[in-house]
Amino acid sequence: MGLSRWPRGGERLLGRLYLVVTPRPGWTFAETLDRTERALAGGVEVLQLRAKDWEARPTLELGERMLALARRHGVPFFLNDRPDLAALLGADGVHLGQGDLTPEEARRFFRGMVGRSTHAPEQALRALEEGVDYLSVGPVWETPTKPGRPAAGLAYVRWAAENLGEKPWYAIGGIDLGNLDRVLEAGARRIVVVRAILDAPDPERAARALRERLYGVA
Repeated sequence: MGLSRWPRGGERLLGRLYLVVTPRPGWTFAETLDRTERALAGGVEVLQLRAKDWEARPTLELGERMLALARRHGVPFFLNDRPDLAALLGADGVHLGQGDLTPEEARRFFRGMVGRSTHAPEQALRALEEGVDYLSVGPVWETPTKPGRPAAGLAYVRWAAENLGEKPWYAIGGIDLGNLDRVLEAGARRIVVVRAILDAPDPERAARALRERLYGVA
Protein backbone atom coordinates (compact mmCIF):
# COMPACT_ATOMS: atom_id res chain seq x y z
CA MET A 1 0.00 0.00 0.00
CA GLY A 2 1.94 2.99 -1.28
CA LEU A 3 1.54 6.72 -0.89
CA SER A 4 -0.82 8.72 -3.08
CA ARG A 5 0.26 9.54 -6.63
CA TRP A 6 -1.96 12.63 -6.64
CA PRO A 7 -0.97 15.04 -3.83
CA ARG A 8 -2.91 18.19 -3.00
CA GLY A 9 -3.28 20.28 -6.13
CA GLY A 10 -4.03 17.08 -8.06
CA GLU A 11 -7.47 18.46 -8.93
CA ARG A 12 -5.89 19.50 -12.24
CA LEU A 13 -5.95 15.80 -13.15
CA LEU A 14 -9.60 15.22 -12.34
CA GLY A 15 -11.55 14.27 -15.45
CA ARG A 16 -15.23 14.68 -16.25
CA LEU A 17 -16.60 11.18 -15.60
CA TYR A 18 -16.53 10.01 -11.97
CA LEU A 19 -17.86 6.59 -10.94
CA VAL A 20 -18.86 5.74 -7.39
CA VAL A 21 -18.83 1.98 -6.93
CA THR A 22 -21.41 0.99 -4.33
CA PRO A 23 -21.29 -2.81 -4.08
CA ARG A 24 -24.73 -4.34 -4.47
CA PRO A 25 -26.14 -6.88 -2.00
CA GLY A 26 -25.23 -10.34 -3.14
CA TRP A 27 -22.38 -9.24 -5.38
CA THR A 28 -19.09 -10.99 -4.84
CA PHE A 29 -15.84 -9.05 -4.90
CA ALA A 30 -15.18 -10.66 -8.28
CA GLU A 31 -18.39 -9.31 -9.82
CA THR A 32 -17.86 -5.86 -8.33
CA LEU A 33 -14.32 -5.73 -9.66
CA ASP A 34 -15.35 -7.04 -13.07
CA ARG A 35 -17.97 -4.31 -13.49
CA THR A 36 -15.49 -1.72 -12.24
CA GLU A 37 -12.80 -2.78 -14.67
CA ARG A 38 -15.22 -2.72 -17.60
CA ALA A 39 -16.29 0.77 -16.59
CA LEU A 40 -12.67 1.90 -16.50
CA ALA A 41 -12.13 0.39 -19.93
CA GLY A 42 -15.04 2.54 -21.14
CA GLY A 43 -13.41 5.74 -19.98
CA VAL A 44 -14.24 6.40 -16.32
CA GLU A 45 -11.72 8.99 -15.14
CA VAL A 46 -12.17 9.04 -11.36
CA LEU A 47 -13.04 6.02 -9.23
CA GLN A 48 -14.49 5.91 -5.72
CA LEU A 49 -15.39 3.01 -3.47
CA ARG A 50 -18.43 3.72 -1.31
CA ALA A 51 -18.87 0.86 1.12
CA LYS A 52 -21.39 2.30 3.57
CA ASP A 53 -21.74 0.46 6.88
CA TRP A 54 -18.94 -1.97 6.02
CA GLU A 55 -16.41 -2.90 8.66
CA ALA A 56 -12.81 -1.85 8.13
CA ARG A 57 -11.32 -5.18 7.04
CA PRO A 58 -13.58 -5.94 4.03
CA THR A 59 -13.38 -2.26 3.00
CA LEU A 60 -9.59 -2.48 2.96
CA GLU A 61 -9.62 -5.79 1.10
CA LEU A 62 -11.89 -4.54 -1.68
CA GLY A 63 -10.28 -1.11 -1.65
CA GLU A 64 -6.81 -2.52 -2.22
CA ARG A 65 -8.01 -4.45 -5.28
CA MET A 66 -9.92 -1.46 -6.66
CA LEU A 67 -6.87 0.74 -6.13
CA ALA A 68 -4.86 -1.71 -8.23
CA LEU A 69 -7.44 -1.36 -11.04
CA ALA A 70 -7.27 2.42 -10.80
CA ARG A 71 -3.47 2.32 -11.02
CA ARG A 72 -3.65 0.05 -14.04
CA HIS A 73 -5.89 2.53 -15.84
CA GLY A 74 -4.09 5.63 -14.59
CA VAL A 75 -7.00 7.22 -12.75
CA PRO A 76 -7.22 8.56 -9.17
CA PHE A 77 -8.87 6.38 -6.55
CA PHE A 78 -10.99 7.78 -3.70
CA LEU A 79 -12.50 6.18 -0.64
CA ASN A 80 -15.79 7.43 0.74
CA ASP A 81 -16.07 8.77 4.31
CA ARG A 82 -12.98 7.14 5.84
CA PRO A 83 -9.73 9.15 5.74
CA ASP A 84 -8.17 6.68 8.16
CA LEU A 85 -8.69 3.78 5.78
CA ALA A 86 -7.77 5.96 2.79
CA ALA A 87 -4.43 6.65 4.48
CA LEU A 88 -3.85 2.94 5.14
CA LEU A 89 -4.62 2.11 1.51
CA GLY A 90 -2.52 4.88 0.06
CA ALA A 91 -5.60 6.11 -1.79
CA ASP A 92 -5.37 9.27 -3.84
CA GLY A 93 -8.26 10.93 -2.06
CA VAL A 94 -11.18 10.73 0.31
CA HIS A 95 -14.70 11.98 -0.27
CA LEU A 96 -16.51 13.44 2.75
CA GLY A 97 -20.20 13.94 3.36
CA GLN A 98 -21.69 16.75 5.39
CA GLY A 99 -21.84 14.53 8.48
CA ASP A 100 -18.27 13.25 8.20
CA LEU A 101 -15.04 14.77 9.48
CA THR A 102 -14.25 18.23 8.21
CA PRO A 103 -11.52 18.55 5.57
CA GLU A 104 -9.26 20.11 8.21
CA GLU A 105 -9.77 17.16 10.53
CA ALA A 106 -9.23 14.64 7.73
CA ARG A 107 -5.96 16.30 6.72
CA ARG A 108 -4.49 15.80 10.15
CA PHE A 109 -3.65 12.26 9.09
CA PHE A 110 -4.45 12.01 5.38
CA ARG A 111 -2.26 13.68 2.74
CA GLY A 112 -4.25 13.09 -0.43
CA MET A 113 -7.04 15.01 -2.14
CA VAL A 114 -10.25 15.79 -0.28
CA GLY A 115 -13.69 16.09 -1.88
CA ARG A 116 -16.90 17.23 -0.21
CA SER A 117 -20.60 16.59 -0.89
CA THR A 118 -22.75 19.73 -0.95
CA HIS A 119 -26.51 20.12 -1.24
CA ALA A 120 -27.00 23.89 -1.14
CA PRO A 121 -25.04 27.06 -2.02
CA GLU A 122 -24.03 27.79 1.57
CA GLN A 123 -22.45 24.34 1.85
CA ALA A 124 -20.58 24.85 -1.41
CA LEU A 125 -19.24 28.22 -0.27
CA ARG A 126 -18.12 26.68 3.02
CA ALA A 127 -16.38 23.86 1.10
CA LEU A 128 -14.43 26.47 -0.86
CA GLU A 129 -13.39 28.14 2.40
CA GLU A 130 -12.31 24.73 3.70
CA GLY A 131 -9.98 24.37 0.74
CA VAL A 132 -11.39 21.17 -0.70
CA ASP A 133 -9.86 19.90 -3.93
CA TYR A 134 -13.27 19.41 -5.52
CA LEU A 135 -16.92 19.24 -4.51
CA SER A 136 -20.09 17.52 -5.65
CA VAL A 137 -23.33 19.39 -6.28
CA GLY A 138 -26.67 17.65 -5.82
CA PRO A 139 -28.53 15.45 -5.81
CA VAL A 140 -29.91 16.84 -9.04
CA TRP A 141 -32.72 14.29 -8.84
CA GLU A 142 -33.73 12.06 -5.98
CA THR A 143 -31.94 8.74 -6.08
CA PRO A 144 -32.15 5.46 -4.15
CA THR A 145 -28.40 5.76 -3.61
CA LYS A 146 -29.22 8.52 -1.10
CA PRO A 147 -32.60 7.56 0.38
CA GLY A 148 -34.39 10.43 2.07
CA ARG A 149 -32.19 13.10 0.52
CA PRO A 150 -34.41 15.66 -1.28
CA ALA A 151 -33.37 16.74 -4.75
CA ALA A 152 -31.41 19.99 -4.98
CA GLY A 153 -32.49 20.32 -8.61
CA LEU A 154 -31.03 21.88 -11.72
CA ALA A 155 -31.23 25.31 -10.11
CA TYR A 156 -28.34 24.35 -7.84
CA VAL A 157 -26.35 23.16 -10.85
CA ARG A 158 -26.93 26.52 -12.54
CA TRP A 159 -25.85 28.32 -9.37
CA ALA A 160 -22.66 26.25 -9.22
CA ALA A 161 -21.85 27.00 -12.85
CA GLU A 162 -22.16 30.72 -12.15
CA ASN A 163 -20.41 30.87 -8.77
CA LEU A 164 -17.77 28.19 -8.26
CA GLY A 165 -15.17 29.57 -10.65
CA GLU A 166 -12.31 27.27 -11.57
CA LYS A 167 -12.71 24.87 -8.64
CA PRO A 168 -13.62 21.41 -9.99
CA TRP A 169 -17.17 20.41 -9.16
CA TYR A 170 -19.37 17.49 -10.17
CA ALA A 171 -23.13 17.29 -10.63
CA ILE A 172 -24.48 14.18 -8.93
CA GLY A 173 -27.78 12.42 -8.35
CA GLY A 174 -29.89 10.39 -10.75
CA ILE A 175 -27.88 11.39 -13.82
CA ASP A 176 -27.94 9.08 -16.84
CA LEU A 177 -27.62 9.32 -20.59
CA GLY A 178 -31.30 10.19 -20.94
CA ASN A 179 -31.12 13.33 -18.82
CA LEU A 180 -27.46 14.28 -19.20
CA ASP A 181 -28.21 16.99 -21.77
CA ARG A 182 -30.32 18.85 -19.21
CA VAL A 183 -27.42 18.78 -16.74
CA LEU A 184 -24.99 20.02 -19.39
CA GLU A 185 -27.39 22.79 -20.42
CA ALA A 186 -27.47 23.90 -16.77
CA GLY A 187 -23.70 24.37 -16.90
CA ALA A 188 -22.17 21.16 -15.53
CA ARG A 189 -19.10 19.75 -17.25
CA ARG A 190 -18.31 16.96 -14.78
CA ILE A 191 -20.67 14.33 -13.42
CA VAL A 192 -20.73 11.59 -10.80
CA VAL A 193 -22.74 8.48 -11.57
CA VAL A 194 -23.50 5.20 -9.86
CA ARG A 195 -26.41 3.27 -11.38
CA ALA A 196 -26.00 4.62 -14.92
CA ILE A 197 -22.77 2.64 -15.25
CA LEU A 198 -22.61 0.16 -12.40
CA ASP A 199 -26.05 -1.36 -13.06
CA ALA A 200 -25.90 -1.16 -16.86
CA PRO A 201 -25.98 -4.42 -18.85
CA ASP A 202 -22.67 -3.35 -20.39
CA PRO A 203 -20.72 -1.00 -18.05
CA GLU A 204 -18.03 -0.37 -20.65
CA ARG A 205 -20.50 0.77 -23.30
CA ALA A 206 -22.42 2.87 -20.76
CA ALA A 207 -19.26 4.63 -19.61
CA ARG A 208 -18.11 5.28 -23.16
CA ALA A 209 -21.46 6.81 -24.14
CA LEU A 210 -21.47 9.16 -21.14
CA ARG A 211 -17.88 10.21 -21.68
CA GLU A 212 -18.41 10.91 -25.37
CA ARG A 213 -21.38 13.12 -24.55
CA LEU A 214 -19.44 14.93 -21.80
CA TYR A 215 -16.54 15.70 -24.09
CA GLY A 216 -18.88 16.70 -26.90
CA VAL A 217 -19.46 20.07 -25.18
CA ALA A 218 -17.00 22.89 -24.59
